[in-house]
Amino acid sequence: MNLIGEHTDYNDGFCMPLAIPQGCDATVSAVDDPVLEIVSAQRDRPVEVELARLKPGALSGEDAWAAYVAGSIWALIERGHELPGLSVTIDSDVPVGAGLSSSAALQCAVAAAAADLAGVHLSREELVAVARQSENDFVGAPTGGLDQLASVFGDAGHVLLCDMRSLSVESLPFDLDALGLTLLVVDSKAPHQLVDGAYAERRASCEEAARQLGVRALRDVGLDDLEAAMVTLDSEVLRKRARHVITENDRTLAAAELLRAGQVPAVGPLLTASHVSLRDDFEVSVPEVDLAVEVLLAFGAYGARITGGGFGGCAIGLLEPAQARAAAIGVEGAFAGRGYATPASFTVTPARGTHRLG
Repeated sequence: MNLIGEHTDYNDGFCMPLAIPQGCDATVSAVDDPVLEIVSAQRDRPVEVELARLKPGALSGEDAWAAYVAGSIWALIERGHELPGLSVTIDSDVPVGAGLSSSAALQCAVAAAAADLAGVHLSREELVAVARQSENDFVGAPTGGLDQLASVFGDAGHVLLCDMRSLSVESLPFDLDALGLTLLVVDSKAPHQLVDGAYAERRASCEEAARQLGVRALRDVGLDDLEAAMVTLDSEVLRKRARHVITENDRTLAAAELLRAGQVPAVGPLLTASHVSLRDDFEVSVPEVDLAVEVLLAFGAYGARITGGGFGGCAIGLLEPAQARAAAIGVEGAFAGRGYATPASFTVTPARGTHRLG
């Protein structure tokens, strides 16, 4: 889950994610035939595909979910690793379609388990690369790698400051229990889909803005250069997209400085400013999530915002525990009053990333 730093990853920018306690377990065993058998506790029927037929587009329709599993195996094979026929069983309690990186959890767990079974040593950086190749090249989602980085490098009690150009990671203290704070997640139940034209359009707009500004990526435009950038860009859409990325990078670095100083509540206004930017300039929020943010702030949140790629998904709020309990009830009532689907609310703390069980 991303605390702040949204849609900055594919702009070579800065992000601040954390791994959450919810996760995906992958159990992998060898089979005699050169096939990939996929069984999910969350699906009614298994999926089987021959290893020789593993290629982008091989799984679609009702089997499209299995592409996230197959993609991790395909990426390992593409990188020259020999794998036997495999049976993969997965079980996940990460909400699907909520913007909480359920696909990254699945890809990282499967890739790590398959590599472990085959005796292939993958560094954490290599595991991130395999999972990202799966999502980008096999599934076809043009994401920037943030989800996979957080899923692998997650550190209990810490958030991660990620430089998405160098892929360097710095753990920053975020021990909410010790501070008497809670991070409340509200799943709006508004569907969250990244394999569609809206996400790709945002990325293409950022790339075009960088081209017009003569920089490698929008990360190279600082806040001091914002006014000049707004004059240079040739359309209001590009100005809005660039303004979000430029200011979001600045907010993320400011949040990092506050966390280094132990000033966690002071991060709140940055979260709220991030939401306003994502809503108005990047235009990836939806009415359900906007309402959740509004209610969280009304119940005393230090800050609240949409998290994830947007177009649905979750809102998060930084609150004190008593406020969080009241806010969850308040959000449910507000949603009922608007005729929205019943939201799900839960708290999270930073957890450990991909690791072997047992």
